[in-house]
Amino acid sequence: MRLNSYIAKNRVIDLKSNDLHGALKELLDVCNFHEEDKVDRKQLLKQLLDREATMTTYLGNGVALPHIRIPMRRRYLLAVGRTPTGLTHKGHNEYGEVRQIFLLLANETARNYLNVLASLARVFQDPQMMNRLEGAHLLSDYRSELSKVFEGDAVTPQTKQNKFNRLILKEAETVARGAKCQAILIFGDTFAGGIELARAFKGFKTILITPSVGEGSTPRKFIDASLAVRSYSNNRLSQLRSAVLIGLTRGLFAFNSRLCCVGGIPQSNQFDTIVVVDVEREFRTIMTLDTKMLPSSVHPEVVERVLAIATELSVEGREGTPVGSLFVLGDTDQVKQYTKPLVLNPFYGYREEDRNILSPFMDETVKELSSIDGAFIIRGNGVLESAGTLIHTPDYKHTLPGGLGARHAAAAAITMASDSLAIVVSSSTGQVTLFRRGEMLPLVEKMAGHGR
Repeated sequence: MRLNSYIAKNRVIDLKSNDLHGALKELLDVCNFHEEDKVDRKQLLKQLLDREATMTTYLGNGVALPHIRIPMRRRYLLAVGRTPTGLTHKGHNEYGEVRQIFLLLANETARNYLNVLASLARVFQDPQMMNRLEGAHLLSDYRSELSKVFEGDAVTPQTKQNKFNRLILKEAETVARGAKCQAILIFGDTFAGGIELARAFKGFKTILITPSVGEGSTPRKFIDASLAVRSYSNNRLSQLRSAVLIGLTRGLFAFNSRLCCVGGIPQSNQFDTIVVVDVEREFRTIMTLDTKMLPSSVHPEVVERVLAIATELSVEGREGTPVGSLFVLGDTDQVKQYTKPLVLNPFYGYREEDRNILSPFMDETVKELSSIDGAFIIRGNGVLESAGTLIHTPDYKHTLPGGLGARHAAAAAITMASDSLAIVVSSSTGQVTLFRRGEMLPLVEKMAGHGR
Protein backbone atom coordinates (compact mmCIF):
# COMPACT_ATOMS: atom_id res chain seq x y z
CA MET A 1 0.00 0.00 0.00
CA ARG A 2 1.43 3.35 -1.05
CA LEU A 3 1.49 5.78 1.89
CA ASN A 4 3.38 8.69 0.36
CA SER A 5 0.20 10.28 -0.99
CA TYR A 6 -0.98 10.98 2.58
CA ILE A 7 1.99 13.11 3.61
CA ALA A 8 3.48 16.47 2.63
CA LYS A 9 6.84 18.06 3.51
CA ASN A 10 5.22 20.90 5.46
CA ARG A 11 3.65 18.31 7.78
CA VAL A 12 7.04 16.78 8.69
CA ILE A 13 8.59 18.83 11.51
CA ASP A 14 11.11 18.86 14.33
CA LEU A 15 9.11 19.17 17.55
CA LYS A 16 9.83 21.88 20.08
CA SER A 17 7.66 20.39 22.84
CA ASN A 18 8.93 17.74 25.22
CA ASP A 19 5.51 16.47 26.34
CA LEU A 20 2.83 14.56 24.45
CA HIS A 21 0.21 17.30 24.79
CA GLY A 22 2.49 19.88 23.19
CA ALA A 23 3.72 17.48 20.50
CA LEU A 24 0.20 16.62 19.37
CA LYS A 25 -0.76 20.30 19.36
CA GLU A 26 2.22 21.11 17.11
CA LEU A 27 1.26 18.33 14.71
CA LEU A 28 -2.37 19.45 14.58
CA ASP A 29 -1.22 23.01 13.90
CA VAL A 30 0.51 21.93 10.66
CA CYS A 31 -2.51 19.97 9.44
CA ASN A 32 -4.16 22.03 6.72
CA PHE A 33 -7.84 21.14 6.99
CA HIS A 34 -10.37 22.34 4.44
CA GLU A 35 -12.52 25.22 5.67
CA GLU A 36 -15.71 23.18 5.26
CA ASP A 37 -14.32 20.47 7.55
CA LYS A 38 -14.94 22.81 10.50
CA VAL A 39 -12.43 20.96 12.67
CA ASP A 40 -12.17 22.08 16.28
CA ARG A 41 -8.46 21.52 16.97
CA LYS A 42 -8.82 21.89 20.73
CA GLN A 43 -11.55 19.26 20.85
CA LEU A 44 -9.57 17.01 18.53
CA LEU A 45 -6.51 17.33 20.79
CA LYS A 46 -8.63 16.35 23.79
CA GLN A 47 -9.98 13.30 21.96
CA LEU A 48 -6.45 12.18 21.04
CA LEU A 49 -5.25 12.54 24.63
CA ASP A 50 -8.33 10.74 25.96
CA ARG A 51 -7.54 7.84 23.65
CA GLU A 52 -3.98 7.68 24.95
CA ALA A 53 -5.42 7.38 28.46
CA THR A 54 -7.26 4.17 27.56
CA MET A 55 -4.80 2.63 25.09
CA THR A 56 -1.25 3.78 24.43
CA THR A 57 -0.28 4.24 20.79
CA TYR A 58 3.42 3.60 21.40
CA LEU A 59 4.50 0.86 18.98
CA GLY A 60 8.08 0.33 20.09
CA ASN A 61 11.24 1.13 18.09
CA GLY A 62 10.89 4.74 19.26
CA VAL A 63 7.64 5.27 17.30
CA ALA A 64 4.21 6.42 18.49
CA LEU A 65 1.21 6.29 16.16
CA PRO A 66 -1.71 8.33 17.57
CA HIS A 67 -4.75 8.04 15.31
CA ILE A 68 -8.40 9.01 15.17
CA ARG A 69 -11.36 9.16 12.78
CA ILE A 70 -12.89 12.58 12.14
CA PRO A 71 -15.37 14.11 9.66
CA MET A 72 -13.21 15.65 6.91
CA ARG A 73 -12.99 15.71 3.12
CA ARG A 74 -9.67 13.91 2.80
CA ARG A 75 -9.54 10.16 3.32
CA TYR A 76 -6.32 10.40 5.33
CA LEU A 77 -3.95 13.05 6.60
CA LEU A 78 -0.58 12.27 8.17
CA ALA A 79 1.68 14.58 10.18
CA VAL A 80 5.11 13.56 11.48
CA GLY A 81 7.27 14.98 14.25
CA ARG A 82 10.77 14.17 15.51
CA THR A 83 12.03 14.64 19.05
CA PRO A 84 15.60 13.97 20.20
CA THR A 85 14.83 13.51 23.90
CA GLY A 86 11.49 11.71 24.02
CA LEU A 87 8.21 12.90 25.51
CA THR A 88 6.61 13.01 28.95
CA HIS A 89 2.98 12.13 29.56
CA LYS A 90 1.38 11.67 32.97
CA GLY A 91 3.95 9.27 34.32
CA HIS A 92 3.87 6.88 31.35
CA ASN A 93 7.54 5.99 30.99
CA GLU A 94 7.20 4.47 27.51
CA TYR A 95 6.73 7.91 25.94
CA GLY A 96 10.27 8.75 27.01
CA GLU A 97 11.44 6.33 24.32
CA VAL A 98 9.55 8.11 21.54
CA ARG A 99 11.75 9.69 18.89
CA GLN A 100 9.24 9.84 16.03
CA ILE A 101 5.52 10.46 16.31
CA PHE A 102 3.17 9.85 13.39
CA LEU A 103 -0.29 11.40 13.71
CA LEU A 104 -2.84 9.72 11.43
CA LEU A 105 -6.22 11.39 10.88
CA ALA A 106 -8.77 9.40 8.91
CA ASN A 107 -12.13 10.14 7.38
CA GLU A 108 -15.00 8.56 9.33
CA THR A 109 -16.02 6.54 6.26
CA ALA A 110 -12.55 5.35 5.19
CA ARG A 111 -12.99 1.62 4.60
CA ASN A 112 -9.37 0.51 4.72
CA TYR A 113 -8.49 2.43 7.88
CA LEU A 114 -7.10 -0.58 9.76
CA ASN A 115 -5.10 -1.66 6.71
CA VAL A 116 -3.45 1.77 6.55
CA LEU A 117 -2.64 1.58 10.28
CA ALA A 118 -1.20 -1.91 9.80
CA SER A 119 0.85 -0.82 6.78
CA LEU A 120 2.36 2.03 8.78
CA ALA A 121 3.12 -0.24 11.72
CA ARG A 122 4.84 -2.82 9.50
CA VAL A 123 7.12 -0.11 8.10
CA PHE A 124 8.12 0.88 11.64
CA GLN A 125 8.82 -2.74 12.56
CA ASP A 126 11.23 -3.18 9.66
CA PRO A 127 14.82 -2.62 10.93
CA GLN A 128 16.12 -1.59 7.51
CA MET A 129 13.44 1.07 7.17
CA MET A 130 13.99 2.43 10.67
CA ASN A 131 17.77 2.59 10.22
CA ARG A 132 17.29 4.80 7.18
CA LEU A 133 15.00 7.18 9.08
CA GLU A 134 17.13 7.31 12.22
CA GLY A 135 20.26 7.95 10.17
CA ALA A 136 18.86 11.13 8.63
CA HIS A 137 20.07 13.96 10.90
CA LEU A 138 18.98 17.03 8.92
CA LEU A 139 15.24 17.63 8.62
CA SER A 140 15.55 17.90 4.85
CA ASP A 141 17.28 14.51 4.71
CA TYR A 142 14.67 13.02 7.02
CA ARG A 143 11.86 14.26 4.79
CA SER A 144 13.58 12.74 1.79
CA GLU A 145 14.12 9.37 3.46
CA LEU A 146 10.55 9.36 4.77
CA SER A 147 9.26 9.85 1.25
CA LYS A 148 11.39 6.95 0.02
CA VAL A 149 10.21 4.69 2.82
CA PHE A 150 6.55 5.45 2.13
CA GLU A 151 7.10 4.94 -1.59
CA GLY A 152 8.69 1.58 -0.80
CA ASP A 153 12.13 2.57 -2.11
CA ALA A 154 14.07 2.76 1.15
CA VAL A 155 15.98 -0.43 0.52
CA THR A 156 17.62 -0.81 -2.86
CA PRO A 157 17.71 -4.43 -3.98
CA GLN A 158 21.09 -5.87 -4.75
CA THR A 159 21.50 -7.36 -8.21
CA LYS A 160 23.48 -10.54 -7.80
CA GLN A 161 23.10 -12.07 -11.23
CA ASN A 162 26.34 -14.01 -11.48
CA LYS A 163 26.76 -16.67 -14.12
CA PHE A 164 25.49 -19.51 -11.92
CA ASN A 165 22.39 -17.60 -10.78
CA ARG A 166 21.56 -16.71 -14.38
CA LEU A 167 21.90 -20.38 -15.29
CA ILE A 168 19.55 -21.47 -12.48
CA LEU A 169 16.94 -18.91 -13.49
CA LYS A 170 17.21 -19.94 -17.14
CA GLU A 171 16.80 -23.61 -16.20
CA ALA A 172 13.88 -22.73 -13.92
CA GLU A 173 12.08 -21.19 -16.88
CA THR A 174 12.77 -24.33 -18.94
CA VAL A 175 11.49 -26.57 -16.11
CA ALA A 176 8.41 -24.37 -15.63
CA ARG A 177 7.57 -24.59 -19.31
CA GLY A 178 8.12 -28.35 -19.45
CA ALA A 179 6.07 -28.94 -16.29
CA LYS A 180 3.32 -26.62 -17.57
CA CYS A 181 3.55 -24.33 -14.54
CA GLN A 182 1.34 -21.26 -14.25
CA ALA A 183 3.71 -19.21 -12.08
CA ILE A 184 7.33 -18.95 -10.95
CA LEU A 185 7.99 -18.16 -7.28
CA ILE A 186 11.31 -16.49 -6.43
CA PHE A 187 12.39 -16.81 -2.78
CA GLY A 188 14.06 -13.49 -2.06
CA ASP A 189 15.44 -14.46 1.34
CA THR A 190 18.23 -16.19 -0.59
CA PHE A 191 19.80 -12.76 -1.04
CA ALA A 192 20.96 -10.31 1.62
CA GLY A 193 19.42 -6.94 0.76
CA GLY A 194 16.96 -8.28 -1.81
CA ILE A 195 17.13 -9.25 -5.45
CA GLU A 196 16.33 -7.62 -8.77
CA LEU A 197 15.60 -9.89 -11.73
CA ALA A 198 17.56 -9.16 -14.89
CA ARG A 199 14.75 -10.21 -17.23
CA ALA A 200 11.14 -11.34 -17.31
CA PHE A 201 9.87 -14.90 -17.46
CA LYS A 202 7.74 -14.84 -20.60
CA GLY A 203 4.38 -16.50 -20.26
CA PHE A 204 4.56 -16.95 -16.48
CA LYS A 205 3.25 -14.95 -13.54
CA THR A 206 6.30 -14.09 -11.43
CA ILE A 207 5.83 -13.85 -7.67
CA LEU A 208 8.48 -12.69 -5.17
CA ILE A 209 8.42 -14.34 -1.73
CA THR A 210 10.22 -12.09 0.71
CA PRO A 211 10.63 -11.96 4.50
CA SER A 212 10.84 -8.15 4.36
CA VAL A 213 7.58 -6.22 4.61
CA GLY A 214 9.14 -3.17 2.98
CA GLU A 215 10.51 -5.21 0.13
CA GLY A 216 7.21 -7.00 -0.28
CA SER A 217 5.33 -3.72 -0.75
CA THR A 218 7.73 -2.38 -3.36
CA PRO A 219 6.74 -2.54 -7.04
CA ARG A 220 9.44 -4.43 -8.93
CA LYS A 221 10.48 -4.71 -12.52
CA PHE A 222 9.55 -8.14 -13.93
CA ILE A 223 7.65 -9.03 -10.71
CA ASP A 224 3.85 -9.41 -10.94
CA ALA A 225 3.18 -9.72 -7.22
CA SER A 226 5.01 -9.89 -3.90
CA LEU A 227 4.16 -11.87 -0.76
CA ALA A 228 5.78 -10.93 2.56
CA VAL A 229 6.21 -14.17 4.50
CA ARG A 230 8.71 -14.18 7.36
CA SER A 231 11.25 -16.98 7.45
CA TYR A 232 12.62 -18.36 10.72
CA SER A 233 14.66 -21.19 9.27
CA ASN A 234 17.89 -21.67 7.36
CA ASN A 235 16.23 -24.40 5.32
CA ARG A 236 15.72 -23.78 1.63
CA LEU A 237 12.21 -22.61 0.71
CA SER A 238 11.18 -22.58 4.38
CA GLN A 239 8.27 -20.23 3.61
CA LEU A 240 6.89 -22.44 0.84
CA ARG A 241 3.64 -23.73 2.33
CA SER A 242 2.76 -20.43 4.00
CA ALA A 243 3.46 -18.58 0.74
CA VAL A 244 1.29 -20.96 -1.28
CA LEU A 245 -1.50 -20.67 1.29
CA ILE A 246 -1.43 -16.86 1.15
CA GLY A 247 -1.22 -16.91 -2.65
CA LEU A 248 -4.32 -19.12 -2.76
CA THR A 249 -6.30 -16.87 -0.42
CA ARG A 250 -5.35 -13.81 -2.47
CA GLY A 251 -6.28 -15.51 -5.74
CA LEU A 252 -2.77 -15.21 -7.23
CA PHE A 253 -3.07 -18.79 -8.45
CA ALA A 254 -5.69 -21.52 -8.40
CA PHE A 255 -6.05 -24.81 -6.58
CA ASN A 256 -5.19 -26.73 -9.76
CA SER A 257 -2.09 -24.61 -10.48
CA ARG A 258 1.44 -25.90 -10.74
CA LEU A 259 4.24 -23.66 -9.46
CA CYS A 260 7.98 -23.56 -10.12
CA CYS A 261 9.87 -22.37 -7.03
CA VAL A 262 13.45 -21.06 -7.11
CA GLY A 263 15.55 -20.41 -4.02
CA GLY A 264 18.61 -21.24 -1.98
CA ILE A 265 20.04 -21.13 1.52
CA PRO A 266 18.88 -17.84 3.11
CA GLN A 267 21.43 -15.01 2.86
CA SER A 268 23.76 -17.16 0.71
CA ASN A 269 23.33 -14.96 -2.37
CA GLN A 270 23.21 -18.14 -4.44
CA PHE A 271 20.27 -19.94 -6.04
CA ASP A 272 20.69 -23.70 -5.80
CA THR A 273 17.18 -25.20 -5.68
CA ILE A 274 14.35 -25.62 -8.19
CA VAL A 275 11.14 -27.26 -6.94
CA VAL A 276 7.89 -27.86 -8.80
CA VAL A 277 4.82 -27.77 -6.55
CA ASP A 278 1.47 -29.21 -7.54
CA VAL A 279 -0.89 -27.12 -5.39
CA GLU A 280 -3.69 -29.68 -5.58
CA ARG A 281 -1.50 -32.46 -4.23
CA GLU A 282 0.04 -30.25 -1.56
CA PHE A 283 -3.30 -29.01 -0.23
CA ARG A 284 -5.66 -31.86 -1.10
CA THR A 285 -6.07 -32.85 2.55
CA ILE A 286 -7.90 -29.62 3.36
CA MET A 287 -9.58 -28.57 0.10
CA THR A 288 -10.69 -29.72 -3.33
CA LEU A 289 -11.31 -27.98 -6.63
CA ASP A 290 -14.97 -27.55 -5.70
CA THR A 291 -14.38 -26.10 -2.25
CA LYS A 292 -12.90 -22.86 -0.99
CA MET A 293 -9.74 -22.62 1.06
CA LEU A 294 -11.31 -19.98 3.31
CA PRO A 295 -14.67 -19.96 5.05
CA SER A 296 -17.01 -17.61 3.20
CA SER A 297 -16.87 -14.95 5.93
CA VAL A 298 -13.08 -14.86 6.42
CA HIS A 299 -11.03 -12.13 4.75
CA PRO A 300 -7.59 -13.13 3.36
CA GLU A 301 -5.78 -10.33 5.20
CA VAL A 302 -7.12 -11.63 8.53
CA VAL A 303 -5.62 -15.09 7.87
CA GLU A 304 -2.30 -13.46 6.96
CA ARG A 305 -2.28 -11.43 10.18
CA VAL A 306 -3.15 -14.39 12.41
CA LEU A 307 -0.54 -16.54 10.67
CA ALA A 308 2.09 -13.84 11.24
CA ILE A 309 1.26 -13.58 14.97
CA ALA A 310 1.21 -17.38 15.31
CA THR A 311 4.62 -17.62 13.62
CA GLU A 312 6.08 -14.99 15.93
CA LEU A 313 4.69 -16.82 18.98
CA SER A 314 6.16 -20.04 17.66
CA VAL A 315 9.67 -18.63 17.60
CA GLU A 316 9.67 -16.00 20.32
CA GLY A 317 7.26 -17.35 22.93
CA ARG A 318 6.69 -14.91 25.76
CA GLU A 319 9.66 -13.85 27.88
CA GLY A 320 11.53 -16.97 26.87
CA THR A 321 8.71 -19.31 27.88
CA PRO A 322 7.06 -21.64 25.34
CA VAL A 323 3.47 -20.63 24.53
CA GLY A 324 0.89 -22.73 22.71
CA SER A 325 -2.09 -20.98 21.13
CA LEU A 326 -5.28 -21.69 19.21
CA PHE A 327 -7.00 -19.22 16.87
CA VAL A 328 -10.43 -19.99 15.39
CA LEU A 329 -11.64 -17.86 12.46
CA GLY A 330 -14.99 -18.04 10.73
CA ASP A 331 -18.72 -17.92 11.29
CA THR A 332 -18.78 -16.95 14.98
CA ASP A 333 -22.53 -17.56 15.27
CA GLN A 334 -21.83 -21.21 14.46
CA VAL A 335 -18.62 -21.38 16.49
CA LYS A 336 -20.26 -19.94 19.64
CA GLN A 337 -22.61 -22.92 19.82
CA TYR A 338 -19.59 -25.04 20.75
CA THR A 339 -17.77 -22.71 23.13
CA LYS A 340 -17.93 -21.40 26.66
CA PRO A 341 -15.69 -18.96 28.55
CA LEU A 342 -12.92 -20.16 30.84
CA VAL A 343 -12.21 -16.60 32.05
CA LEU A 344 -13.91 -13.22 31.89
CA ASN A 345 -13.71 -12.04 28.27
CA PRO A 346 -10.82 -9.50 28.11
CA PHE A 347 -12.25 -7.96 24.92
CA TYR A 348 -15.70 -7.23 26.34
CA GLY A 349 -16.74 -3.59 26.16
CA TYR A 350 -14.12 -2.44 23.64
CA ARG A 351 -15.08 -0.92 20.30
CA GLU A 352 -14.82 -3.37 17.40
CA GLU A 353 -12.21 -1.15 15.76
CA ASP A 354 -10.02 -1.31 18.88
CA ARG A 355 -10.21 -5.11 19.15
CA ASN A 356 -9.62 -5.97 15.50
CA ILE A 357 -6.60 -8.18 14.96
CA LEU A 358 -5.66 -6.09 11.91
CA SER A 359 -4.91 -3.20 14.25
CA PRO A 360 -1.15 -3.09 14.99
CA PHE A 361 -1.93 -2.22 18.61
CA MET A 362 -3.47 -5.66 19.14
CA ASP A 363 -0.26 -7.62 18.47
CA GLU A 364 1.17 -7.39 21.98
CA THR A 365 -2.27 -7.77 23.57
CA VAL A 366 -2.89 -11.03 21.72
CA LYS A 367 0.60 -12.32 22.54
CA GLU A 368 0.12 -11.54 26.23
CA LEU A 369 -3.30 -13.20 26.32
CA SER A 370 -1.96 -16.27 24.53
CA SER A 371 -0.69 -17.54 27.89
CA ILE A 372 -4.33 -17.99 29.00
CA ASP A 373 -5.76 -21.47 28.49
CA GLY A 374 -8.35 -21.64 25.73
CA ALA A 375 -8.82 -20.29 22.22
CA PHE A 376 -9.10 -16.92 20.53
CA ILE A 377 -12.40 -16.65 18.64
CA ILE A 378 -12.10 -14.25 15.70
CA ARG A 379 -14.71 -13.01 13.24
CA GLY A 380 -13.96 -13.24 9.55
CA ASN A 381 -13.37 -9.48 9.43
CA GLY A 382 -10.75 -9.67 12.20
CA VAL A 383 -12.76 -8.59 15.24
CA LEU A 384 -11.65 -10.51 18.33
CA GLU A 385 -14.75 -11.91 20.00
CA SER A 386 -13.09 -13.62 22.97
CA ALA A 387 -9.96 -15.16 24.47
CA GLY A 388 -9.61 -17.95 27.00
CA THR A 389 -12.48 -19.83 25.35
CA LEU A 390 -13.14 -23.54 25.85
CA ILE A 391 -14.16 -25.48 22.74
CA HIS A 392 -16.51 -28.41 23.27
CA THR A 393 -17.84 -30.01 20.09
CA PRO A 394 -19.90 -33.11 19.35
CA ASP A 395 -18.09 -36.42 19.04
CA TYR A 396 -16.43 -36.87 15.69
CA LYS A 397 -14.56 -39.71 14.04
CA HIS A 398 -11.12 -38.44 13.24
CA THR A 399 -7.64 -39.67 14.10
CA LEU A 400 -4.77 -37.24 14.62
CA PRO A 401 -1.09 -38.17 14.43
CA GLY A 402 0.54 -39.20 17.68
CA GLY A 403 1.98 -36.49 19.90
CA LEU A 404 -0.73 -33.91 19.20
CA GLY A 405 -2.67 -32.61 22.19
CA ALA A 406 -5.93 -30.98 23.21
CA ARG A 407 -5.46 -27.83 21.13
CA HIS A 408 -5.06 -29.81 17.91
CA ALA A 409 -8.04 -32.03 18.78
CA ALA A 410 -10.17 -28.94 19.50
CA ALA A 411 -9.05 -27.31 16.24
CA ALA A 412 -9.94 -30.40 14.23
CA ALA A 413 -13.31 -30.70 15.95
CA ILE A 414 -14.44 -27.09 15.63
CA THR A 415 -13.52 -26.93 11.94
CA MET A 416 -15.64 -30.02 11.34
CA ALA A 417 -18.60 -28.68 13.31
CA SER A 418 -18.61 -25.16 11.82
CA ASP A 419 -17.58 -23.16 8.76
CA SER A 420 -14.24 -22.11 10.20
CA LEU A 421 -10.52 -22.65 10.08
CA ALA A 422 -8.11 -22.88 12.98
CA ILE A 423 -4.43 -22.11 13.43
CA VAL A 424 -2.56 -23.88 16.23
CA VAL A 425 0.85 -23.16 17.74
CA SER A 426 2.27 -26.21 19.49
CA SER A 427 3.72 -25.50 22.93
CA SER A 428 6.08 -28.49 22.67
CA THR A 429 7.48 -28.15 19.14
CA GLY A 430 6.55 -24.63 18.06
CA GLN A 431 5.05 -26.01 14.86
CA VAL A 432 2.26 -23.91 13.33
CA THR A 433 -0.58 -25.97 11.87
CA LEU A 434 -3.70 -24.99 9.95
CA PHE A 435 -6.94 -26.98 10.29
CA ARG A 436 -9.82 -26.92 7.81
CA ARG A 437 -12.75 -29.36 7.83
CA GLY A 438 -10.97 -31.43 10.45
CA GLU A 439 -7.87 -31.95 8.33
CA MET A 440 -4.46 -30.56 9.25
CA LEU A 441 -1.75 -28.87 7.23
CA PRO A 442 1.61 -28.13 8.93
CA LEU A 443 2.76 -24.66 7.84
CA VAL A 444 5.78 -23.65 9.92
CA GLU A 445 8.37 -26.01 11.36
CA LYS A 446 10.26 -24.58 14.32
CA MET A 447 13.74 -23.47 13.41
CA ALA A 448 16.56 -25.68 14.60
CA GLY A 449 18.37 -24.11 17.54
CA HIS A 450 15.16 -22.71 19.02
CA GLY A 451 14.07 -25.81 20.84
CA ARG A 452 11.70 -25.60 23.76
